[in-house]
Amino acid sequence: MDVKLFLLDAPETCFFTCYDLLLHTKEGPYLLEDYNEIPDAADITSGTCSLEMVPALYDDRSIRAHIQRTRELLSLSSVHSSLSTSLALQHDIGPTTASKSGEPIKADVPELDNTGFVDNISQSLSILLSTNSKEVKCVESIVFSAFNPPPSHRRLAGDLIYLDVVTLEGNKYCVTGTTKNFYLNSSTANILDARPSKTGCEATTLVGLLQKISSKFKRAFQEILEQKASAHPFESIQSLLPPNSWLGYYPIPDHKRDAARAENALTLSFGSELIGMQRDWNEELQSCREFPHATPQERILRDRALYKVTSDFVDAATSGAIGVISRCIPPINPTDPECFHMYVHNNIFFSFAVDADLEQLSSRQTSGSPSDFESTNSLQLLSEKIPNSVPLRASEVPNGENPAGSSADVNCLLDVATGVENQLAESEQATYAGANNDLKGTKAYQEADVPGLYSLAMAIIDYRGYRVIAQSVLPGILHGDKSDSLLYGSVDNGKKICWNEEFHSKVVEAAKRLHLKLHTVYDGSGNVFELAAPVECKGIVGSDDRHYILDLMRATPRDANCSGPGSRFCILRPELITAFCQVETVDSSKPKCKAEEEEVQETSDSSKASNADDLLRTGDITSSLVDKEEKTNQTYNVQDCCPQSASKDMPKDIQFNPNVFTEFKLAGNKEDIAADEELVKKVSLYLRDVVLPKFIHNLCSLEVSPMDGHTLTEALHAHGINLRYLGKVAEGTRHFPHLWDLCSNEVVFRSAKHIFKDVLRDPEDHDLGSAISHLLNCFFGNIQTTPRKVGTNSLHFRNQKKDHHTSSKISNGQPNKRSAVSARKKQSSYVSVTSDSLWSDIIEFSKLKYQFEVPDDARLRVKKIPALRNLCLKVGITVAARKYDLDAVAPFQATDILNLQPVVKHSIPISSEAKNLVETGKSQLAEGQLSEAYTLFSEAFTILQQVTGPLHREVANCCRYLAMVMYHAGDMAGAIMQQHKELIINERCLGLDHPDTAHSYGNMALFYHGLNQTELALRHMSRALLLLGLSCGPDHPDVAATFINVAMMYQDSGKVDTALRYLQEALKKNERLLGKDHIQTAVCYHALAIAFNCMGAFKLAHQHEKKIYDILAKQLGEDDSRTKDSQTWMKTFKMRELQMNAQKQRGEALNAAASANKAYDILKANPSLIQALQAASGNGSLNAAAAAAVLGVGLP
Repeated sequence: MDVKLFLLDAPETCFFTCYDLLLHTKEGPYLLEDYNEIPDAADITSGTCSLEMVPALYDDRSIRAHIQRTRELLSLSSVHSSLSTSLALQHDIGPTTASKSGEPIKADVPELDNTGFVDNISQSLSILLSTNSKEVKCVESIVFSAFNPPPSHRRLAGDLIYLDVVTLEGNKYCVTGTTKNFYLNSSTANILDARPSKTGCEATTLVGLLQKISSKFKRAFQEILEQKASAHPFESIQSLLPPNSWLGYYPIPDHKRDAARAENALTLSFGSELIGMQRDWNEELQSCREFPHATPQERILRDRALYKVTSDFVDAATSGAIGVISRCIPPINPTDPECFHMYVHNNIFFSFAVDADLEQLSSRQTSGSPSDFESTNSLQLLSEKIPNSVPLRASEVPNGENPAGSSADVNCLLDVATGVENQLAESEQATYAGANNDLKGTKAYQEADVPGLYSLAMAIIDYRGYRVIAQSVLPGILHGDKSDSLLYGSVDNGKKICWNEEFHSKVVEAAKRLHLKLHTVYDGSGNVFELAAPVECKGIVGSDDRHYILDLMRATPRDANCSGPGSRFCILRPELITAFCQVETVDSSKPKCKAEEEEVQETSDSSKASNADDLLRTGDITSSLVDKEEKTNQTYNVQDCCPQSASKDMPKDIQFNPNVFTEFKLAGNKEDIAADEELVKKVSLYLRDVVLPKFIHNLCSLEVSPMDGHTLTEALHAHGINLRYLGKVAEGTRHFPHLWDLCSNEVVFRSAKHIFKDVLRDPEDHDLGSAISHLLNCFFGNIQTTPRKVGTNSLHFRNQKKDHHTSSKISNGQPNKRSAVSARKKQSSYVSVTSDSLWSDIIEFSKLKYQFEVPDDARLRVKKIPALRNLCLKVGITVAARKYDLDAVAPFQATDILNLQPVVKHSIPISSEAKNLVETGKSQLAEGQLSEAYTLFSEAFTILQQVTGPLHREVANCCRYLAMVMYHAGDMAGAIMQQHKELIINERCLGLDHPDTAHSYGNMALFYHGLNQTELALRHMSRALLLLGLSCGPDHPDVAATFINVAMMYQDSGKVDTALRYLQEALKKNERLLGKDHIQTAVCYHALAIAFNCMGAFKLAHQHEKKIYDILAKQLGEDDSRTKDSQTWMKTFKMRELQMNAQKQRGEALNAAASANKAYDILKANPSLIQALQAASGNGSLNAAAAAAVLGVGLP
């Protein structure tokens, strides 16, 4: 199979799809099957073996696949050329700028346009998207002929398909595809004549036939192959799950006739299957899980099969969900209430989830009582009184007493005004939070990987305001009541609990790996059951006799910091459980409070020093910033931060009862119940009092440096922090402008997302573009005109309106069928939304969901382009990449909305073995063991490529670490090769403007600079600055760090004046964002000191180094090695200044003095630079200081 995949990419064999591989050995030929291992067939090390491609017989499926492959090869649309590749090709074609001897560049490096200071990024939207590659036309058309299907007598002769082909010469042919080959038949326009034509052209492939009948095809096809060969191999591979793009081409490309495209659109179903060939996703998935996995090769094969099946499932589920929402697929239970409609398509089960948070906000607006809102927040951060804050705890039920009659549910906390429907939704219909938790639980049990215990494939699709839950169909579930086969758990909220010894033993094994405790509970009749999972989970034996566990919405304990309505599914993240167990195991002998204080203090000290490490020791700014780039990427990558909850080497002595602080009644003695509750409260307090403050501290110290909402979310999750704590994180970063803007704006965007989705469920199809543009105008502009009264703009009115019209499209989050008359008469509710009403709902939702008071100037502080990007990615909107006047009253038109895409969450597994290798390699790299690290990263890269293919984020991480190893080993060419791979993978898997992609361009620039290719490096830096401006705006420490890198490149090229301008801007940003005493500000001062030292302005260099020394002495102490290094630099600069003064007094003409004169001329010609550097000197008379430095005299 691997050989065939290689041949499929080779230019000489890429159009062969149906063949067998024949291995010729001394003993004779041997036919290789797809999954045969060549070494098992023969010893190929002797060098006497050869492989031969032998044409195989086509069938209906393989010949259609061959035609599809041919169509793909005839188009360049599958090649996604990276800007980095284009820049490298242009550089190779032009004159080289690096000398063979490795000497520094002597040629002049021009200052690039738009390298700039990313202040007006809106003008650059159009250049983000790469220009469409010029299409090379090979043939006018290849379409299925109207003669299809072959008549029966021709089927008996081997005919499979007929094609109509029009060549570039204008000739029309009818091609017959048989089991053996393709040939031209003698058909006329209306009559099939299957006899071969007089020309007698035939070939085993369609490409081979076209090359014989059309010379223009032959030349054009060769040109296509050459263009694809010039691209990087990763650029032509199709990504299984490509990221959504929030920008589309502008002007919109012409939509040209394409018969093949039309055929595909009309013949393909909603899934990825062929017509009449639905896949049994569950059987495929469970069969793959049953693959043997005792040896490394077996594990690779198993992981690859699981990854492929799950990826295909997510693709099919996404298409099916769109079909469900578009009302193309009927429900299987049309007589049930609409909120419980279910759908089955392509062997995938679909259901809807409701936005309980938005319904709660609507109920608050209905009551109109602020006090009600304040008293029923879904997240109440508690202090010492947590035991009294969780109502009706299980521990209040006396041990051994029958709890019947004293049943209590968390839902009883709901306000009476919310009505019976809301309670029903809370308890039975899936909510957004419940669906998210179910997906996390499914992932956890998948990673636990207990033999004999199975879970379903699952995906969550958000599209057009709806949330659809897609699951593989449990065998037999559609042919009877699931309670008949229920062996474990409960289907009625604990009233009746089922239990089975065999099933229980499997669940116990999974519980050991997930830190879940074996405990006892009562059912509604007072019977006691021993469980190792949440009560509401379902253990079912399918008709295939496999044991399935479902509804895993509480695979981790409930968050004891949360109470009130909506808090039923406020659970702790598995990353937190893992971290807590590790800390408890390590620190079990220490008093907890003291251990926490020491941990926070140790982290504080190390993070303060991290950004200055090596920088002040060596003065090599470029090297230190590469290290910082690496560390930043490691920090907010969720897979890199901590192991997952199912890791085999986790501490297993700490186990949590998942049913404490719930409506279910715990059995057992009071001491055990109290201990279980105390442990859950302890981990909840650990989250609130240790993890949360430590994370905020890491943000402020730049130990964690997220760039946008997505990377902030990943960082929170990697540290085990739920997004409901986002408001608390924002409050803790108020004194750092970039963090305050990032966190507070993320609260605003997430609140706006819920409101956008609520509004987008209502418009008709023809109104969707207008509705999206109107909502964007309300958010960014100032829309006040509305045909309705001011009092009817709120979310509450919109919901009332939806409930009032029985023909409404929405009912509890479900699409409804409507009559054409009522649809025409109805006016969409989006027209009632104004800017004030939208922002009012955002403010209220932020209070409800995140306990965050949106600041009064929030609308003014929003960074327009990053905000547009963030909102579009969250909702799935694609807008035209044109220049927008976002300060206008209505910046957007309906024609600016190009697409609405689904946003998908999934549980696709990857290789745990490769992840462990990466973690070990990172440890070796940190210890300086480059050879060992390189071996580990290479092995992980090889495994991941076999499992996921090259286009996966984890493969990109391996490439980044390999590039870092090679960089530190001095192999710049190897580092560039690996970094180029990472860059392409990030563009294809994460997006063109993802922060990781920006970091890839930044690292690529540093490596090119290491090869003395400074112009190429600066062009990559220009791209990095553009991407940073799109994702976070101009005000971010990473932008300042990039400016320092740019300055060093200009400085090494001899353009010191340009370098000083970038250093000036970096210093201004860091002082404004981080403060004058921050470590990163010291980095800027040191860069300026080095620059002045290179110019010979030793006086200014000494003054700036003095600033660094003061900062480090204050932050790290005078005894720290970095502080002492800074003191050494000061002495060096002072000594050089004295030497220059002595030489000046002797009247010797020195080159250093000439350099200093040049520095003085630069400063004299740039008075703005002098003013900006006054802060660095600490003296208002910087002109005098500069003159004194140049002349070698002291200040008066």
